[in-house]
Amino acid sequence: MSHISRRELLSKAAAASVVLAAAPAAAFAPNGPLGLPIGSQTWPTRSMLKDFPAYVKMMADIGVTRLELCSPIGYGGEFASLSNPSEVRKILADHGMKSESCHFSMDELRHSQDKSIAWAHEVGIKQMITATLSDGNGGDKPTLDQVKHAADEYNKIAAIAAKAGMQQGLHNEGFEVSVVEGKKTYDLLFELLDPKLVKFQFQMSTITDGFVAADYFLKYPGRFFSMHLQDIDLNSTERVNGEHRQVALGKGSIDWVKTFKAAKVGGVKNYFVEQSWPLTKASVAFLQTLRI
Repeated sequence: MSHISRRELLSKAAAASVVLAAAPAAAFAPNGPLGLPIGSQTWPTRSMLKDFPAYVKMMADIGVTRLELCSPIGYGGEFASLSNPSEVRKILADHGMKSESCHFSMDELRHSQDKSIAWAHEVGIKQMITATLSDGNGGDKPTLDQVKHAADEYNKIAAIAAKAGMQQGLHNEGFEVSVVEGKKTYDLLFELLDPKLVKFQFQMSTITDGFVAADYFLKYPGRFFSMHLQDIDLNSTERVNGEHRQVALGKGSIDWVKTFKAAKVGGVKNYFVEQSWPLTKASVAFLQTLRI
């Protein structure tokens, strides 16, 4: 995979703003940007889920009103406290919270999709997302045939979900940000996945791989329904496990006004902070004051 310089990346990240510069600023959003409730993904803070009522209260206290879960069927372990769907829904409701989006493993979607759909229905989930199509499809270095196979398989999974009233979604991890025969796998998937059956959830941290959210929202209008929010300081030389350091939203290199304006074009319906607890608190506070 080829790499672009930091200067080129920052230039690319700014380019989409030309298209959006004329958009008027909206009034202060009562919930968060685009007037949507502020959400948080449970994965980075999963070690706190053992006491789920306390966890939900903790999130509600900082202004989060939507939690994106990970399925206890496919993820198990620290998500075992979510096994009783009616109890999960009640605990959420007790704190003015909902969960309309959740991640599911490819293994469970292949082998126990009906069970996963039933659990999701009872919680109140409408969006079923998988993190990546890498499982069994070449990992982070797929071939073109593997990409085509993955897309065909996922379209079939999404068709079953649609019949059950669910919208299937795809997040982007290593498999999706790879390059196959000179073309980005992510772009191939936009061609291969049925736009009615599969929507996309953009992982903001993939800006480190040259993936700029605003570019994709404008390139593929209406194909997205969600975002995972992180900010990255591309100018810092500090690395964590070889990766650029994550920072709270508004403290890094991402232009959030530009991003959210483009997100509306992309079709985004919800967004979830996906960061460690200290960064989550700061990022939620930032979203509460962000004017679009």
